[in-house]
Amino acid sequence: MNPHEQFREEVKANIEGLQQDKALQTESLDWVGTTAKHKYTYNFSWMGRPIIQFPQDMVAMQEIIWNLRPDIIVETGIAHGGSLVFYASILELIGHGEVLGIDIDIRQHNREAIEAHPMFKRISMIQGSSIDTAIVDQVRERVQGKKVLVVLDSNHTHEHVLEELRLYAPLVSVGSYCVVMDTVVEDMPQDAFPDRPWGKGDNPKTAVWAYLKESSDFEIDQAIHSKLLITVAPDGYLRRVR
Repeated sequence: MNPHEQFREEVKANIEGLQQDKALQTESLDWVGTTAKHKYTYNFSWMGRPIIQFPQDMVAMQEIIWNLRPDIIVETGIAHGGSLVFYASILELIGHGEVLGIDIDIRQHNREAIEAHPMFKRISMIQGSSIDTAIVDQVRERVQGKKVLVVLDSNHTHEHVLEELRLYAPLVSVGSYCVVMDTVVEDMPQDAFPDRPWGKGDNPKTAVWAYLKESSDFEIDQAIHSKLLITVAPDGYLRRVR
């Protein structure tokens, strides 16, 4: 075993240890719940654009993108465009790939900022509902024959995310991922989202659980959640296995 392999085995053992440490997992989830009250995820940006993600999930996505080297990354939900810019910057370093963002309402000031960004050369955007048939048809046409990675991060209700999974997960290449963000909503207190249509029992995680009963093409990559501990997407990193 060479030093590189030895280090990878050490990391694997670390992750397995974290997977068994239920007390630490509980403490980490408590931390996520406590910081949510302060909108902790709003504090970060990537190359000048607000990203609204945990740094841990950003590192996980970087690892996935670097290892997969996808032809195209499809993300539903654009907001300020930080995630689009982040994914595009990794693809720029790789020297290959594009990012396609879909949002029902791309605010003009955000559109202008994204279009003015140096990474826009690898980004395109579609305005419309991610579950609208005409939008989905456009996406299918764009990804045909390509290695595809999908990120779902728009409306977080069970019904919407389940429909997104049914429409977008089949586009994912075998060995790639459909990453469902904000599954952590299920683990938050009942009153954590008083001004939102989603909450405990009605959120991305319940949609993931329902979808996995419908499809055997994906499995939850528990190793990612175990090594991150702090994540907005527990049970949300879905790897396509067939």
